[in-house]
Amino acid sequence: MDATERALLEETLRKALVSGTDLAELGWPEMLDEEGVVPILFRLLGETGAWVPVVNDVVLREAGRGLGGSVPLPFAGGGWVRWGREAPFEVRRVSGGSSVPVGAGRRALGWWLVGSGRAMLTLARQHVLDREQFGRPLASFQAVRHRLAETYVALEGASSALDAASDDVGALLGKAAAGRAALLAARHCGQALGGLGFTAEHELHRHVKRVLVLDGLLGSARELTREAGELLVREGRAPRLVEL
Repeated sequence: MDATERALLEETLRKALVSGTDLAELGWPEMLDEEGVVPILFRLLGETGAWVPVVNDVVLREAGRGLGGSVPLPFAGGGWVRWGREAPFEVRRVSGGSSVPVGAGRRALGWWLVGSGRAMLTLARQHVLDREQFGRPLASFQAVRHRLAETYVALEGASSALDAASDDVGALLGKAAAGRAALLAARHCGQALGGLGFTAEHELHRHVKRVLVLDGLLGSARELTREAGELLVREGRAPRLVEL
């Protein structure tokens, strides 16, 4: 996929998500096999605030099962959830489930978390540029700029980790980085927005709620970091995302 095709695909998917178009109309099952489609789609899910259960299809495809259903997915704390296929696409706790491959699902969720973090950063950035305090734009205060810069760096680092993830260990590290970056974005952007960010009328709280759910799905950032540490101790070496 060249740059022009990629830009066209991204524009088409963004319009579909914003308008609520069923992805099946765009040939979603076939798109799953196209290289680069999953990162674009899941990042756009975060950026647009759309809420659809396509992670089911990513997990089912990796498990070699038919698409269109739902499967119990591991959740933070040793729990299990099922993401319903019918609107309003609720994530509900279930009593248990069986082991499923999670590498592809973790990469997909990592991109969703990055997209959500970028959406929150965009909201916060616009707010601090528009609002003034003591006769100065909020964006001129160093403390505000440092928090948003830290958020940006964390999100870019997570994007790089996900780009480099080529196996299950890479997926684990990528999702852990994305979860930490998205949670950092929720905290710093919430502080930048102040009381406005807590109101039901503002978009921020929707992104925060999604990040909390997505971080826990297929392992939270804290759990995956611990798992990476155990892997390091067990194998006696640090896994590399990129060979230098």
